[in-house]
Amino acid sequence: MISKETIDKVFETARVEEVIGDFVVLKKSGSNFKGLSPFSDERTPSFMVSPVKQIWKDFSSGKGGNSVAFLMEHEHFTYPEAIKYLAKKYNIEVEETEQSDEQKEQATIRENLYVVSEYARDYYHNTLLNAEQGKAIGGTYFKERGFTPDTIKKFQLGYNPDQWDAFTSEAIRKGYKLEFLEKTGLTIVKEEKQFDRFKGRVMFPIHSMSGRVLGFGGRILTSDKKAAKYLNSPESDIYHKSKVLYGIYYAKQSIAKEDNCYLVEGYTDVIQMHQSGIENVVSSSGTALTPEQIRLINRLTNNITVLFDGDAAGQRAAIRGIDLILEQGMNVKVCSFPEGEDPDSFSRKHSQEEILAYFNENAKDFIQYKANLLVEEAAGDPIKKASTVRDMVESISKIPDTIKREIYVQECSRIMEVSESVLYDTLAQIFKKNKKEAVKKEKTATASEPLSKVPDQMPDQIEKVDMLYELERKLIEALLVYGQEEEDFEDLVLKETEDGNLELEPVVSKARVFEKIYLDLQDDEVAFTNDLFRSLYAKIIEKLHQDDQFRIETFINDLAPEEASEISNIILSYEKYDLHRWVDREVYVKTRDKSIAQFVSEIVLSLRGYLISKKIHDLSTEVSSTASNSELLSDIRDYINLKKLIHEKLGRVFSAKMG
Repeated sequence: MISKETIDKVFETARVEEVIGDFVVLKKSGSNFKGLSPFSDERTPSFMVSPVKQIWKDFSSGKGGNSVAFLMEHEHFTYPEAIKYLAKKYNIEVEETEQSDEQKEQATIRENLYVVSEYARDYYHNTLLNAEQGKAIGGTYFKERGFTPDTIKKFQLGYNPDQWDAFTSEAIRKGYKLEFLEKTGLTIVKEEKQFDRFKGRVMFPIHSMSGRVLGFGGRILTSDKKAAKYLNSPESDIYHKSKVLYGIYYAKQSIAKEDNCYLVEGYTDVIQMHQSGIENVVSSSGTALTPEQIRLINRLTNNITVLFDGDAAGQRAAIRGIDLILEQGMNVKVCSFPEGEDPDSFSRKHSQEEILAYFNENAKDFIQYKANLLVEEAAGDPIKKASTVRDMVESISKIPDTIKREIYVQECSRIMEVSESVLYDTLAQIFKKNKKEAVKKEKTATASEPLSKVPDQMPDQIEKVDMLYELERKLIEALLVYGQEEEDFEDLVLKETEDGNLELEPVVSKARVFEKIYLDLQDDEVAFTNDLFRSLYAKIIEKLHQDDQFRIETFINDLAPEEASEISNIILSYEKYDLHRWVDREVYVKTRDKSIAQFVSEIVLSLRGYLISKKIHDLSTEVSSTASNSELLSDIRDYINLKKLIHEKLGRVFSAKMG
């Protein structure tokens, strides 16, 4: 187990904006930062980070918390793994106590898969550097590719011996379970036998954005025509090839800095370009480009430059990827290499300056590239030219931004010498066709679903605001933001006048906000109805009693993920969301632009008023369902009078604001 001293040091040192900035491009927005959600597909930023409070909130998915919570959500780290990741990032030495057998047994399958994968990476790398076969075969191959020792170390390249079970046998001997070796795909099990999947291959570890080993790519070095040249790890609980980009871990900072990502096809393309000094490059690892991979890049930049081989196969691959990139609302350029060259070979022959100069001169906007390529194929053939124009308009139709679409229509009209009106007509036809197909698809899907029961509630009833929930939430907000503030609170108490009448008389007392809320709820015997708020209330009150220097950014570190997420939600939501028409519903809470005392008093009085209204309603229902009960009627009258007093108090608070 990690010592408490280490955990405290990690929380003191880690900056949430720096941690999240490794995964999401954040832009300054007032005192906070904003970015695109890494948990959902969105084009308008709804992800907020507060450097002051050291918390984050994703309004599209509802997730939130501190830096550790982000790593647990985004990278699927366990709590200890997240702490270790941050410790490594900030060069903090991790002190650990010995785990018990029971704790070891409780490790999840995912954790075991990561552990096995990391062992495999180290085994392959060590074999390449130190074993005779590794140095002679794997080392020679990488040397021929021009990779330096530093590059081999940086990308953790390796070699698996050309023996049936060299890796598997050693892993089992070291105590790793065959079950997890098989689940990662590192070992193939058939009947009573097991053997290495990557037998006799040089190895390329595939990392997540945070640097965790998810899987491997292996290249065979023999001329065996029956064996695949490249072999990837199979899908597993930790490796999903459609959601992974090779090199993203090494490229993420450079991509964000350069505001551009070079997209290539193979492992060696990425490595060779890195070695040439160009680091903002990733690869789809030999698989067809997917929307998930594009969205991974979109978190870091809105610009992609597709680099591909100069042959026909490379050109076709580039065209297939263009439309997918456009659909995600990204800007895409295309750059081809001279005949017979690819990113790997070209990078080996040229300096960083020469490579970048070539990209700048030859990278074309997708419409220019597609026009040049297709026009050559359609030269002198009107039918082919018409097909080419339609193909280009199909690509333009993928662009979600209407202004960009219009600009590309104008460009296409100029290049292809076709009127804009014709292109817009074609675009309209495509949209109409797509809409028709979408409707048809929706009808088919609906028809295949079983008939569902008509809902008991209408939509307007379903969306009705839960007032008790909102008021309890506002109380938590007041405690978090103003808990230690000392204010003058005015209470109206009933006093008897000289002529024997009762009237409200103001009494001012000084108190800290948390004391005022605590005592008022105690006096009224009010308990939170929401389980999460009840738990948070107890913890916040206890912490405020104990610590005069209460800080959200440290308090949140001791909470469960669900509680931390809710606190992030409460703190950051008021900047994004404003409740409407509460007064119409007899809820008199205003925003926090007035005095703290007024803000707190409104919440407490509104909660009292709400609970009294509910009590009157419940008693009235009881009276109507039973025989006349004078005692119940008397209680109702008392509650109605009490409600009037609440309204008077609220009115006094409002008039104080007006003054």
